[in-house]
Amino acid sequence: MGTLFESVRYIKGVGPQREKHLKRLHITDVFDLLWHIPRSYTDRTQTIPIKDVRIGETSSIRGEIQQVRAMFSSRGVSIIKAVLLDGSGHISVVWFNQPYLKSILKQGGHLFVRGKANSSYGTIEMAVYDFEVLDQNGIAGNPGIDPIYPSTEGITQKAWRQMIRHALSTYADSYPDIIPSEIRGKMSLLSPAQSFWGIHFPSDWGEQELARRSLALEELLLLQLAIRGEQIALSKLAGKGIRHLEQDDLVQEVRARLEFSLTEAQERALSQVFDDMESDRPMNRLIQGDVGSGKTIVAALAIAKVVSSGYQAAFMAPTEILAQQHFSSLSRIFPKKLEVAILTGSTPSKLKEQIRQAVAVGETDVLLGTHALIQESVEFKGLSLVVIDEQQRFGVSQRALLGRKAEFPDVLVMSATPIPRTLALTFYGDLDISTIDQMPAGRRPVKTLVLPSSSQEKAYRFLLAQVKAGYQGFVVCPLIEESEKQDITNAVALFTRLQESVFREYNLGLLHGRLKANEKDRVTEEFRQGKIQVLVSTTVIEVGVDVPDATVMIVEGAERFGLSQLHQLRGRVGRSSEQGYCILLGDPRSAEGRERLKVLERTTDGFEIAREDLRLRGAGDLLGLRQHGLPELKLTDLWRDTDLLEISRDVSEEFADLLHNSPKVLAFLEKKFPRESNIANN
Repeated sequence: MGTLFESVRYIKGVGPQREKHLKRLHITDVFDLLWHIPRSYTDRTQTIPIKDVRIGETSSIRGEIQQVRAMFSSRGVSIIKAVLLDGSGHISVVWFNQPYLKSILKQGGHLFVRGKANSSYGTIEMAVYDFEVLDQNGIAGNPGIDPIYPSTEGITQKAWRQMIRHALSTYADSYPDIIPSEIRGKMSLLSPAQSFWGIHFPSDWGEQELARRSLALEELLLLQLAIRGEQIALSKLAGKGIRHLEQDDLVQEVRARLEFSLTEAQERALSQVFDDMESDRPMNRLIQGDVGSGKTIVAALAIAKVVSSGYQAAFMAPTEILAQQHFSSLSRIFPKKLEVAILTGSTPSKLKEQIRQAVAVGETDVLLGTHALIQESVEFKGLSLVVIDEQQRFGVSQRALLGRKAEFPDVLVMSATPIPRTLALTFYGDLDISTIDQMPAGRRPVKTLVLPSSSQEKAYRFLLAQVKAGYQGFVVCPLIEESEKQDITNAVALFTRLQESVFREYNLGLLHGRLKANEKDRVTEEFRQGKIQVLVSTTVIEVGVDVPDATVMIVEGAERFGLSQLHQLRGRVGRSSEQGYCILLGDPRSAEGRERLKVLERTTDGFEIAREDLRLRGAGDLLGLRQHGLPELKLTDLWRDTDLLEISRDVSEEFADLLHNSPKVLAFLEKKFPRESNIANN
């Protein structure tokens, strides 16, 4: 085991300087390097004619070099451009910040190139990801499958392959096998050494897939053991719970104040919650249901039961906007005798102290807020229920910290991202699950239309007509990955353009993440009151802005969003008996991208949408694994690998004692799921 955790600097081809580059990718030892999985592959046996290259798609081509030019951009970036020709046509291929290529690329030579095609001044140009200079007969030195690694400045793909080959040659055979031999044999899996060679340097696609599944089972087994460890830690914290026995008719009084009857699904979930609350076992339940299915009402009645029983409740939301939304909703349906307060990061210091004191002496029955509720300075007199909304946005450690505000509180978590039961049992394994799979009576399905960006004018004319009819609408700006600043710039520009043109006779509001809390509250409240007719926003309105008169949602750059996220946004409209509309403007660059958006036209079923999102984007985006304190899975495809998920769960149960007492397993757990992310240490 020791050699696997040796510093990466001792691998041939690394050294002190490259070691610094590797640290940027959190690669510090041999284990990390072996698990630095290729993000894609170049299959040099599969190329297409240049004439078949399509904008927005990644492809591989071969051709003769007709021309090579070296230049600099206006910002001083080195650019090398070459024109390649084959029997079907020609194309420009481009390298950035690689000026040395001018001496390598020669007119008349032959190249293999893999890259993504883009439009440049009316012509197609390919940004090069990988290339190889071919011999005079156009033959590659390595005609097989090459790995393409996630990289950082200072390390070429060639260097990655050399380092990992050296690591495999020296260390792969010493990699311990944590999968029981009978399981590996029964499933015809590769050994660890074979798996690592097969995933990094496969001889064919069959070997690559078998290697992926072999390593994915190890990955899932470690995940199951990490989750099991969290469950054990939670069970050690728990003891005898509080039996909530109502002392008055507060629950019936709250039900009488509702303007609607609960659906059968809500009644079923409420019955399960109440059964839990009346037992002496602490409740640990997840309510999952689609956007607008009525999860909050079930939580509100559970809170009423707690207060009727003489205790307090805490309600935590992931954003201030959503916390404020819940505060407003609960204040409307609870009678005045029930004291409700809200505490967030932006609450003024003096008011914070007053709220804390009222909570501490029991004058406040229900405290709502964001992560501020888990701060040590908030103490309850008799906390017996913790409600957490949007469960995938909170880590297990945060949930546990809030639970420690009372000795053994009931915990009720809610999620509007419905997921298949197999996954729910894995990722929410410590929770009982209730599903609200029915929408309130009178609620019409939102009509959804996918249009190209060129149809902007048509979309905004439709929104204008709705505004003239007395309704309101949302406009959501394109999402720029990892750039909140750019998101805000886009929102401000769009707001200005719409205010000065289409909606110059109406009031528009602007909402984004950098606004101060009081400004967010002002804009949101004016939108609720109808003083603002159109709200231009970034995705901060994904959850939390509930306006019954809002009937239109326009999303620009829709191809940049996940399906579940678009479904959440769509849930902001049509929240009354009025018809809701969602217009998705976007220009997907592939047939798969276009088909993906069409899913939202076909269905409003959150479960079906979540399954499709899982198939297309993986569990990381859907479940927010990092928010659970768990790293992303590198090799597991949870859409295709449900059999591995079930096997890993069975193995983790059958061999639990053996695995948990194995030094090699514990070492691997420490690497894949570090202790600081584990609930047991929070």
